[in-house]
Amino acid sequence: MPVPSWSPDPPRVFPPAVTLSVPGHGELFLRDSGGEGPVLMLLHGWIATADLNWGFAYDDLIEAGYRVIAIDHRGHGRGVRPLVPFRLVDCAADAAAALRAFGVAPATVVGYSMGGAVAQLMARDHRDVVQSLVLSGTAQHWMEPQTRRYWRAMSALGLSLALAPRASVRGYLKRVGLRPSPLMAWVQSEVMRHSARDIAEAGRELGRFDSRPWLGSIKVPCAVVITTKDSAVPVQKQRELATAVRAQVFETPIDHLDVTFRPKLYNPALLEALATLTAHETARAA
Repeated sequence: MPVPSWSPDPPRVFPPAVTLSVPGHGELFLRDSGGEGPVLMLLHGWIATADLNWGFAYDDLIEAGYRVIAIDHRGHGRGVRPLVPFRLVDCAADAAAALRAFGVAPATVVGYSMGGAVAQLMARDHRDVVQSLVLSGTAQHWMEPQTRRYWRAMSALGLSLALAPRASVRGYLKRVGLRPSPLMAWVQSEVMRHSARDIAEAGRELGRFDSRPWLGSIKVPCAVVITTKDSAVPVQKQRELATAVRAQVFETPIDHLDVTFRPKLYNPALLEALATLTAHETARAA
């Protein structure tokens, strides 16, 4: 029986898209809900986009009173395609430049997976734009053999995306448990927006990333949302990160990709972490 053909329509209405031209960074693609609430800069994970990572969290965050800004990183989705190798420090600089251009710094920066590494670099290199951090499904490094093998295997997706993009994406989505459906059609279309070269280099960047020498020196209020069933970022590594940044810890029983597909489990933990940081900032200002 032939597989039904669905239009790759987004599963819901997302915040307005903004193309922000920033000298030295190019045209950055962001979602921006607008509004007068506390500003969140959402940073997505590897092989995701802002919408793939946060699409089912936008509404809950906006309803809680936040102004939501979410960027597509370099080489991912609609992100910029510079003629230089992918570097996490450049992703951090892009996000910081966007906050300055919008005139909303400092903001709370929320980083998931690779976005957590970018958030750590923002706090190190662009302290003026970071009011507080929420780190989730992420770590200080991915250098132990088991995790490095995982990232190397995932990096092979970059090559397969270049050689056979449709079949590669469809096969990957099936391996992670997503079956043909209207949602899968949209997910596949989002993943196929990536630059294969940049996705592969991003995997190598994650293998090189190590914030242990400097993370403890960053003095930023921080919360960590631990994904306790994570098969990509071991829970122990997430707890080590929380200790290093002296963070308040919140937990949610999801696997790595469930941040997208199980928002009813993830979003409450994220909102609780944000509320705690907001209360901390209010008390400090009083």
